[in-house]
Amino acid sequence: MPRIGAEPERRKALIHAAIDVIGEHGSLDVPVKAIAEQAGMSSALAFHYFGGKDEIIVETMRYLLRELSGSMIAELQLAKTPVERIDGVIRASFTPGQFDRKTIAAWLVFYLKAYSSPPAARLLTIYFRRLESNLIDAFRQLLPAAPDDVSKRQAVELAEGLGALIDGLYIRQALGTREPDGQKAIDLCRRQVDAGLARIGVESGLAAKIEASSLQPSRQGSSAAGGVH
Repeated sequence: MPRIGAEPERRKALIHAAIDVIGEHGSLDVPVKAIAEQAGMSSALAFHYFGGKDEIIVETMRYLLRELSGSMIAELQLAKTPVERIDGVIRASFTPGQFDRKTIAAWLVFYLKAYSSPPAARLLTIYFRRLESNLIDAFRQLLPAAPDDVSKRQAVELAEGLGALIDGLYIRQALGTREPDGQKAIDLCRRQVDAGLARIGVESGLAAKIEASSLQPSRQGSSAAGGVH
């Protein structure tokens, strides 16, 4: 008799195994057999639960994005000001469960997959839109009084700049040899936001957060976001 609750556990095990194997190889050119073996099960079970490698890849992307979204929602719920909302997005982007070597490599591979897979592309498009919407809304609340088209343009530029920096830090980390440093990435993003707002006469106060973080134990080691990114 099949064990009750076994399917969700095995599907999750296969997703974690896919992250490990794809991240380790830095490529999607890995057989389902390797993913199944990493998960401690047969290829037949892997095909039974997902149907094929493409389905495993898309479900793994969906899982990572769900974990990332969960972290961001938790941060945004705690935020009381627009600056705290922006900082929450930054912190959620570099949690230990997202910003570790294998998951970073897997993310890079998944981005490439989106070029040839409509389901993968749709997942990333939804993520980008949600991220941009949250950031634009927060930045607009911080900007000085100005015509709507001006404030929206400035907010969009700031949001796009921060989003590009977050993506760039993942790409640079994937291509580098150093161990991921989430706190360093967070502080770099904070400085960029601080400088961008200062150029239009807005003080964010994020520089003070950078100074405070250097005096305290890093949060990165104590608050993984879902344990995978």
